[in-house]
Amino acid sequence: MSTPTAASVPNGASTAVNQSEGEQHDVSVVPAEVLPGGALAVQEAAPQAAGLGPRARLWPALAAVYRAQLSRARVARIPLLFVATFQSVGILIMMRGVVDGGSEAESVVAGSSVLVLAFVALNLLAQYFGQLRSSGGLDHYATLPVPPAAVVLGAAGAYASFTVPGTVVTAVFGCVLFGLPMGNLWILAAVIPLAGAALAGLGAALGLLAPRPELATVLGQLGMSAALLLGVLPPERMPEAVRFARDLLPSTYGVEACARTFSAHPDWALVLGDLAVCALVGVVSLAVATRAYRRAAVR
Repeated sequence: MSTPTAASVPNGASTAVNQSEGEQHDVSVVPAEVLPGGALAVQEAAPQAAGLGPRARLWPALAAVYRAQLSRARVARIPLLFVATFQSVGILIMMRGVVDGGSEAESVVAGSSVLVLAFVALNLLAQYFGQLRSSGGLDHYATLPVPPAAVVLGAAGAYASFTVPGTVVTAVFGCVLFGLPMGNLWILAAVIPLAGAALAGLGAALGLLAPRPELATVLGQLGMSAALLLGVLPPERMPEAVRFARDLLPSTYGVEACARTFSAHPDWALVLGDLAVCALVGVVSLAVATRAYRRAAVR
């Protein structure tokens, strides 16, 4: 017959040891609260089950939206990019019969190059956000733990980046056509992101503020037409009232920054001033677009 012996443990539980046939079994008494189904276990597991994942930070979310939008634009917008490039190249060829050279040629080449930005970043982005709002696509983004600024900035950055090939091709072709120097075309590395941000922010704001997608399309088309008429045509031949309207268009400062670099001795202070205006307009317009996105997503 086996004789159970009791041994005290630090926790106060008793242990019965069966020494018959060399077997030993631990039958420690465990409080019911700490068992898997006990009250304490339920209390500890409840916060983990009810807690939500952390909200995505701005920069990782911005990078994710940017990559997604760039992939989408690469598939759906390549034909339209060709249209934008051919449109600007066609304008250069047409203006070659009117303008011989000098400052007017510099304005035509710079304006045609920035026109690619206006066609894609302003016109197409206004249409995209207008359709996204009307189709309920904003509700999809609203369910994701993504900051609103990441959605607006990611889409605007993707559309602005998508204009790089067409802008560079147009500028190089214009320089060859009008005999302009290409030594300072590196300025496009600053003009494209800054003027692109200003035009993309304006396009996003128009698309998100327009009550209907048709109106967003009309506003985008009007903005691109204004960039065409006020940016490509030489300002010396414009009336004073039209020049004032030209100064209100954000793409004008990208055109001026690019056109100034064609001279033998550019005034870099004025170039930096034009780029600073583009940057300021970009910040303000993107902030307005982000606020409009918040309001549209809540509705």
